[in-house]
Amino acid sequence: MSLLPPASPQNSNIRPTPCPPLPREDLDDVLAQTRGLWEEVRGQDLFITGGTGFFGVWLLESFAHANDHLQLGARAIVLTRNPAAFMVRMPHLAGRHDLKLFAGNLRDFPFPSGRYPFVIHAANDADPKLAAKSPEASMEAMDRGLDRVLDFVAQAGTRKLLLTSSGAVYGRQPPDLGHLREDYPESPVPPMANNAQVYAAGKRVAERRCLSHARQFGYEAKVARCFAFLGPHLPLDGEFAAGNFIRAALRCEPIQIHGDGTPYRSYLYAADLAIWLWTILFRGQPARAYNVGSAQELTIKELAVRTTAAAGAGQAVIIAQPPVAGSAAARYVPAIDRARTELCLVPRISLETALHRTLRWYRSFPQ
Repeated sequence: MSLLPPASPQNSNIRPTPCPPLPREDLDDVLAQTRGLWEEVRGQDLFITGGTGFFGVWLLESFAHANDHLQLGARAIVLTRNPAAFMVRMPHLAGRHDLKLFAGNLRDFPFPSGRYPFVIHAANDADPKLAAKSPEASMEAMDRGLDRVLDFVAQAGTRKLLLTSSGAVYGRQPPDLGHLREDYPESPVPPMANNAQVYAAGKRVAERRCLSHARQFGYEAKVARCFAFLGPHLPLDGEFAAGNFIRAALRCEPIQIHGDGTPYRSYLYAADLAIWLWTILFRGQPARAYNVGSAQELTIKELAVRTTAAAGAGQAVIIAQPPVAGSAAARYVPAIDRARTELCLVPRISLETALHRTLRWYRSFPQ
């Protein structure tokens, strides 16, 4: 059984592994919660960057599901560097008349013809290797990608743009602050010594530039500041604890915590993520940022314990370092009052259900 996510065709010579579709119950749930949003998309074209990543796959499959069931006659044009590899990885989406894979690099892609009233910029153009070598060059590359997207938006008849940003824009969360609100002042930009700092700085710049560009050209720009998530297609070989814990659970290996297990995080299930992103695009207020995540915090140790319980294999949880007496735990947890009060968005899937569904999807990979 294949228990690891398919290799990225851009970064590997390994042939990508075909993925199963997203669970029908999740797609039905997304449609039920967004049914009232789709009428303005009827007969229209959307342009999506980052459509082959974690966020993008959920957007594409939920779009296709809505298109089928509501007979919208809409199309999504998806920018990707390797259409052939994506079709191998997502065979159930290959050949759909309403999904067109458009080959190109974010920094210099040729503009597709036609009008695109809705644009979702979900691509992560941060390059960890380049950031480690030259943070300035990495920032410049991110800016070039954004330049190209904004130039496209200016001539594509775009009415609404959604930028997927990150909670990283807030900087380090003070340990005595329970939840980060959208009006929390940005921390001073530290020296960009690592990829995380370059990424955060790049997202801050992207937010400001998108909102300024929207004012200049007269369209609506909305920002989704995304935190941490669970669900099918979650990368299991990256830098984030949740994916690494799930990988260990699938392999029946001990879960290793490299720190002391005390930092606080929170996790939103990807079906909820898709609901939130579509709602922010269509109903979010212009020039407005919304935190996207769960406000239910738990420690990294608690996440590890709950992951082993969901997997049912009884793996050990090994913590590398003891907590330092008297030290405050690190936090990365959003306040979601704005999304709740303005857009009626709330997390609907519990952490336990999110873990079970993620594990079940990965276990469904063919031999």
